[in-house]
This record gives sequence, structure tokens and C-alpha cells, in this order.
Amino acid sequence: MGKAKYAVEALRANSGLADSAEWQAFAQAARGAELDGAALKVIEAAGLCVDLSMQRQSPTLEAAAMALLQARGVADARQALFAGEPVNWTEGKPAWHTALRAGRTREQPDGQDADSVCEHSRMTDFVRRVDQTADFNTVLHIGIGGSDWGPRLAVQAFGGAQQRRQIRFVSNIDGHAFHDAVAGLDPRRCLVVVSSKSFTTAETLHNARAAIAWLKQGGVADVSDHLAAVTANVSAARALGVPSSQVFKMCDWVGGRYSVWSVAGLSIALTVGADVLIGMRAGAEAMDQHFQQAPVASNAPIQLALAGLVNCSVLGHNSLNIAAYSARLLHLVTYLQQLEMESLGKRVAGDGAAVGVPTAPIIWGMPGTDGQHTFFQWLHQSEDGAPVDFIASLQGHADSPDAHRMLLANCLAQRQALLRGKCLEQALMDVAHIDDQERALSLAQHMVHPGGRPSTLIVLRQLDPRGLGALLALYEHKVFVQSVVWGINPFDQWGVELGKRLATGIERELAVPVSAGVVDWGHDASTSYWIDRYRSHAQAPRPRHAWVPGVAAHL
Repeated sequence: MGKAKYAVEALRANSGLADSAEWQAFAQAARGAELDGAALKVIEAAGLCVDLSMQRQSPTLEAAAMALLQARGVADARQALFAGEPVNWTEGKPAWHTALRAGRTREQPDGQDADSVCEHSRMTDFVRRVDQTADFNTVLHIGIGGSDWGPRLAVQAFGGAQQRRQIRFVSNIDGHAFHDAVAGLDPRRCLVVVSSKSFTTAETLHNARAAIAWLKQGGVADVSDHLAAVTANVSAARALGVPSSQVFKMCDWVGGRYSVWSVAGLSIALTVGADVLIGMRAGAEAMDQHFQQAPVASNAPIQLALAGLVNCSVLGHNSLNIAAYSARLLHLVTYLQQLEMESLGKRVAGDGAAVGVPTAPIIWGMPGTDGQHTFFQWLHQSEDGAPVDFIASLQGHADSPDAHRMLLANCLAQRQALLRGKCLEQALMDVAHIDDQERALSLAQHMVHPGGRPSTLIVLRQLDPRGLGALLALYEHKVFVQSVVWGINPFDQWGVELGKRLATGIERELAVPVSAGVVDWGHDASTSYWIDRYRSHAQAPRPRHAWVPGVAAHL
């Protein structure tokens, strides 16, 4: 049986998880495992330290996990992933983003290795020319989803004083988003980068056309000189007016949420430098090697995935908090939201049957210590709480060592507090000064923290491109392992398509003139009501004193 045939058939047949003896043994062992932080469990991987000491552990659980991974074919699936087999079986495609790491030139699907390397080289040459001419002081990046979050994350992490040029992002189709993005910019000094794998995404195309109109209105004589595109649909980009020399082709086997490793990193290179992309790919490549080579017990992505399976599918935690103790990782949560929830937010296994256990926790959070003053109350004292992935670095800003020490202290303290909690006896000691014992007892009960709440700590030596690349690849491979155990395809996103298709029809209906009279739209009552309500509002005269942003209201 050929490799491609094996990958499709084996992954499609990977169902029946809930009823399997291996899963039931794993679940039983997880429920009986200790969560006391007594045993240190730190894995070194690609420059990261992954501390799982505050997750459930026991020899029985470790043995059950090994049996589960073997029964679900994780090792074979991993081999298929890196070999470029069509692990995206519903669409018959590889998911070979790993082939793009650190400029690898190994043979790629359909002989596309030369094309991929050539596109990266073309992109680098283009960035060099832009830097040399100094014609552009701003990049307007237009994209959404995977075409947006990766560049946002990298620019936020590594921008600042060393930034080559300013960058503005526009993803949302809301008109305010576009006008806010271009406010104060000189169209004659602005390069517009349109990033869309399909080049059919409605929001991106709408904003791209708005950008072209803005360039023309700003006096740009040759708009094409101000356009660049990243896409797998080269002809569509050319049809929009992007010159061939400034269209950079994505490989069709790179999924949108993995596109930061491809030429979709163009805006990163234009803004913070190609060295950032090179460093990120090198870090991701190091994590790829670790994932392929490390034994299960010391394999960071596998162990992170197993902890998630325990917390979500066995213990029923339906969310995972990401607490990154770095202001530069502002956009990490949204990046991971797409990676995890778009990949794993599914309930059907390879054979079309239900998975049978909870999958894909909600990913949420914000940088620490802001989160401590926003939702950590819920993490500590709510009925359910949530597991937390704490992310920190040993080295902070060179000019603020005291601030970084305080930041790290908060990270470690919050993690310890979630595990240890605070019992009633400890709380009573805090209110011992209150003479009224009944009141003291009542107050003490409000101070009790249940504890026993699991967390993982991921520590970078410092937040540099290599470290960020390794971190993103760690989560990618964690997601892949969980998908194989659950038996779902992490590389498609059918749930995105239905709403987009319905929106096309509703948009046409919203434009029907009021003069057409009462129309039976064939929708539910609420949708029909709001279509008619919008039509009446949009086609009515605008109120004389309508509020306009930036303009004082006339009372």
C-alpha cells in the first residue's frame, strides 16, 4: 500500500475513540492521577522549557497514554504529515507547511520544491529593492484570518524603534476599519499588500478595491506600482491590477492558518526585516525535529497534547486560557484561537461518526498582568475555572530588569495559587483580628480558593524570532496530535463556508428597494425582520444630526 493511500485510509478509519479500550483506560487513569505539583516535569525543546509539573501525573496515566497513542496511530500520522501525504483527507491535499521552515529545499508535493524556493527568493529580492529605493514609508496590509494574524503577531512582537516602516492592518469589512487604517497616510508613499490564498475572500477583495480607489484619489499616477499580492490564485491577483513581478505565489498545500511560514510573511519582511522570518522558520524547524525525534515521554508537543486531552476530553474543561506574560505577545491569543479552534472545532471523525468525547476547548486570554485585573478572579474562584497555559521568558527588556522580575514573579505566583488554592483554615487566619466570630467565618468563606487547577508553563530564554517560531510550531504539533487521537481532520474548515454562502444571498436581499413592497424572503422570522428593518433604514433620509466619529454632536 502506497504512503498516500495509507494516509488517507488510516486517518479516515481513525474513529470509535470513545468506545475503545485504550481510551477508557486513559480516561480512568487520568481521573485517578495526582495533581499536586510534587513531581517536576520539565521538557527542553528547541530552546523552550515546557513545564508540565502542574498537570495530572502518574505512572498508570503515562502507560495508558502510550497505549492510546499507539492505538490511534499517532507515530504513523506524524510520518505522513512530514512526508507530504494528503493528511487533509477531505480535500485530498498535503498539509506541508513544515517543508517551508528555515528554507528547506527537500522534494515537495508535485515537484513544487523549486517553485517554493524561487518564490521566497523573489520575495527577498523585492523587499531588498523596496528598502533600497525608499519610495514607501508605510505598508497597508490587507488580509483576514490566517493572512492577517501571523503578520500582526510578528510585527507586534518585533516592531518598535527598529521598524523599517510603519504598517497598518485592515481585515474587517466594516468601513470604519479601512478608513481608520488609512487615516493620516500619504497614498504616494504607501505600498498595499493584499494577502489571500484564494483571492476570493469577500472582505479582502472589498478592502483591496477600496485601497485602489484611495490610491487613485490620492494622486498616485500608476497604482500598480503600489500593489503587491500573496496568493495561490495568481491570475486573480493580476486581474485586480497587481503586476506579475509583485505577485508572490503561495503553494496550495499550505493552509491559511499556517501561511506565516510562506511568502505570506511578505509584510513582516517589509516591516521588521527578512531576518525575523528566517529566525522564526529556524525556531519552528528546530521544534519540527524535536517532534519527530524525541521519545514520547520527553516530546513536548505530544505531552502538551496529552495534558489537553485529559483536561478537555476527560475532565470536561471546555476552555483553555492563554496567559502570555509579555506585552509583545498581544496577538498570540487570537493567533492560537484560529490555529486551535478552526483546526479542532469539529465533532465528526474520519468515518463520519461523532467523535463521542468533547473536543476543542475555547481558547481565550490576554497578556499578563492585565489578565490578573480582568478575569483571574474567575480562574481562581469560579465553580469550574479553566486550565491555563502560562508563557514567559527569562530575559526581558534590557532597560527594565526590575519590571521583568516583577512580571515573572506574578506569573509564577498566579500559577502556584491556582494549584495550591487557599483553604478555610488559612482564610480564618487572615480574619483572626475580627472579634465577631460569625462575621469572621462568613468573610473567610469568601476568601477560600479551591485550588487544584491545572496549568502548563512555557518559558522562552528570550522573546526573539527563533523562540516565537518554536512556540508556534509547538502548538501546531500539539493540535495535530490531538486531531489524530480524536480522529478529526485539522486542516479543513467547512464550518466557515456555510455562513459565507448565506451572507451572499442576504446581501442581495438587503439591497432590494423598499419600493418592491413586502417580500417573502423565506427566512426565519428574525432574519426576515432585520432585512426589512435595514432596507427601511438604509433607504430613508439620513438624520440631520447623525453622530459622526470625531465630530461633536449638535444638540
